[in-house]
Amino acid sequence: MHGQCGLFFRTYAGEAQLFPGRFLKISMLLFFAALCLAPWAMNKYLVSILCLINISVIGAVSLNLLTGSCGQISLGHGAFFGVGAYSAAYLANLGLPFLLVLPGAGAITALTGMVFGLPSLRLKGIYLAIATLAAQLILEYVFLHWDAVTGGSGGMALDPPSIFGFAFDSDLKMFYLTLAVAALCVLCVRNVMRTCLGRAFVAIRDYHLSAEIVGVDLFAYKLRAFGLSSFLAGVGGALWGSYTMYITPEQFGIGLSVSYLAMIIIGGLGSVIGGVFGAVFITILPELLNFIAQHAGAAFTDLSGALLAMKEGVFGLVLVLFLIFEPEGLANRWRLVKSYWKLYPFAH
Repeated sequence: MHGQCGLFFRTYAGEAQLFPGRFLKISMLLFFAALCLAPWAMNKYLVSILCLINISVIGAVSLNLLTGSCGQISLGHGAFFGVGAYSAAYLANLGLPFLLVLPGAGAITALTGMVFGLPSLRLKGIYLAIATLAAQLILEYVFLHWDAVTGGSGGMALDPPSIFGFAFDSDLKMFYLTLAVAALCVLCVRNVMRTCLGRAFVAIRDYHLSAEIVGVDLFAYKLRAFGLSSFLAGVGGALWGSYTMYITPEQFGIGLSVSYLAMIIIGGLGSVIGGVFGAVFITILPELLNFIAQHAGAAFTDLSGALLAMKEGVFGLVLVLFLIFEPEGLANRWRLVKSYWKLYPFAH
C-alpha cells in the first residue's frame, strides 16, 4: 500500500478549510502553545513589545481589509484607532463592564468610519486618500478640543480592564488578553474573505465597473468595508487605551496612520497573513534600531547619536526597498518558502 502524497479534496468545503491537512493543524497548535509560553521566559520589556505587536496586528489586519482587499486607500486609520480608545475610556467611565466596552468602542468607531466613508462612492484613488486624510485631521481636532468627552490636551486616564472580577493589571496578563482579541480579529477577517462579502470586496478592488456589472452594489459594499475595518480598528484602539491606561491626542496622529499603511505594504496588500507579518516587522524595527544604537554607542560614541537621529530615515528606506525588491510583501516571500519546501529536495 502506498500512502497519498499531498493534499487531495473531495468537496469544496474541504478545500476551503482554514487549516487543510493534519500537519498544518498540528503546526498551528504548536505555534500557539509556544506563543503562550514565551512570555514566561521573557522580561517585562519584551512582554510589553509582544503586547504592542498584538495590538498592531489588529490595526494592520483591519486596514488591509479596507485597502488591500477592497482597494479603498485610507490615511485616517490612526484617527479611527483614537476614536476606539476615547470611546472605550468614555464608556468605562460610565461604569460599563469591559466586555461591553470593547464591542461598544468598536461600534462607535464603525459608525464614525462609515460616515467618513460616504465619499467613497464618488472618490477613488488619491482623491479618496485625501478625503480620509481630512478625516484624520478633523478627528485630531475633535480629540484636542472636545474637552467634555476627550479631556482635551490633558487626555484621559483608564483603569486596567477587568473581566468577571479578574483584573488585567500587568503586562503578562495584558499579553494574553491582547493575543486572544488579535487572534479573534484575524480569524474574523480570514473568514470574511471566504464569504460572498469578501469576494465582493476583491471584485471592487480589481475593477469597480466589472463588479457593478455583475450586480455588486458598490456603495453598500464600500460602506461595509469601512464599517468592518473601523470596527476592528476601534477594538484595537480600546485595547491600546486599556493597555497604556492614559490616552492623549498626539498618540493618534498622522504618523500612526502612515505606520499602519507601511505595515500592510511591507506585509503584503490583500493578504491576512501579510498584515500580521507587517505588524511584527514594523513594531520590532524601531526596537532593533534602538538596540543597535545602544550597543554601537558603547564602542563608538558619535555613531550612537547618529543612528538614533537616522531612525525615521531608516524606516522610510526600508519601505522604499520593499516597494522596489519585494512589492508583494513578506506574504509573497512566505508563499515562496512554503513552495520550496513542498518540492524539496527536487528543483522543479
